Amino acid sequence: MTRRKRTKKIKVGRIYIGGDAPIVVQSMCNTDTRNIKKTVAQIKALEKVGCEMIRVAVPDMTAAKALGKIKKQIKIPLVADIHFSHILALEAINQGVDKLRINPGNIGDEEKIKEVVLAAKKKKIPIRIGINGGSLEKDILKKYKNKVTAEAMVESAMRHIRILEKYKFKDILVSLKASDISRTVEAYRLLSQKVNYPLHIGITEAGTIFRGTVMSSIGIGILLYGGIGDTLRVSLTADPIEEIKVAWEILKSLGLKKRGITVTSCPTCGRTEIDLVNLAKKVEDALLGVDKDIHVAVMGCVVNGPGEAREADLAIIGGKGVGLISKKGEIIKKVSEKKLLAEFLKEIKKI
Repeated sequence: MTRRKRTKKIKVGRIYIGGDAPIVVQSMCNTDTRNIKKTVAQIKALEKVGCEMIRVAVPDMTAAKALGKIKKQIKIPLVADIHFSHILALEAINQGVDKLRINPGNIGDEEKIKEVVLAAKKKKIPIRIGINGGSLEKDILKKYKNKVTAEAMVESAMRHIRILEKYKFKDILVSLKASDISRTVEAYRLLSQKVNYPLHIGITEAGTIFRGTVMSSIGIGILLYGGIGDTLRVSLTADPIEEIKVAWEILKSLGLKKRGITVTSCPTCGRTEIDLVNLAKKVEDALLGVDKDIHVAVMGCVVNGPGEAREADLAIIGGKGVGLISKKGEIIKKVSEKKLLAEFLKEIKKI
């Protein structure tokens, strides 16, 4: 794996992005930002499963004015997602958000962008330039014969980076998202060679849980393996909690970050004599919010079970209607299938 590129280190709220800071996992609320109670409740639920930064949509002034009240009730940095209106961006700054995400291509002319940039600079609020393949400027599209290419996306990003730099603004993050892997990866690689700003990575409009998880894991995984990426979001048409779960598994699988319990389970076969599929799912769900750096294994039979058990801090080895529980390779209990989950979770609490 390529060593991660050392980008500019930027402060966002209480955390840092880029430089030697850990890769940041973020998501976006799917609640109506104007509903402060529901939005805060969702953010708190996301905090519990490992969300480290949260973005909310700001469609109108009511939503913009809710930002300050939301921020007071959460622990992680709050990002305002702004489209089409520099006035909303200015209000978000006034409300004290920790970061702005804007697509300068739809904010308006340079004077409007300048107003936002100067206000953000005064309050020391970073700006993420978010380039989406579906909203490139008309002149850039014309130049590339109406094709959204990686080069076109990078040209759009560089145009807006230069505008921000023109006003001596350097707390910049950039994202370049398309709905397919190849263009996204190519665009990030091209931009990474041109700038040293932190990059937020992801595959936009990736799809439902199944397809979106596959698309995001491949696209984000390729970039991370190539040393690119300072923050990431897994975009899924699903509960945002699913985004955080997938994001952490990507990072843990690449050895880039640790959080929570790692669950190994076998794929099952004709030798399995307990309901391993449901048992493994129940174990995973029960351990979702447990922030212990331990490895557990849920295995269906004695073929691979003992070997995996030796590697795990705690393991289940399935038998016929029963299961063995082992701790660091040593068998400590033999339990009926009905009591297996409860006894296993008791042992987790002791670690």
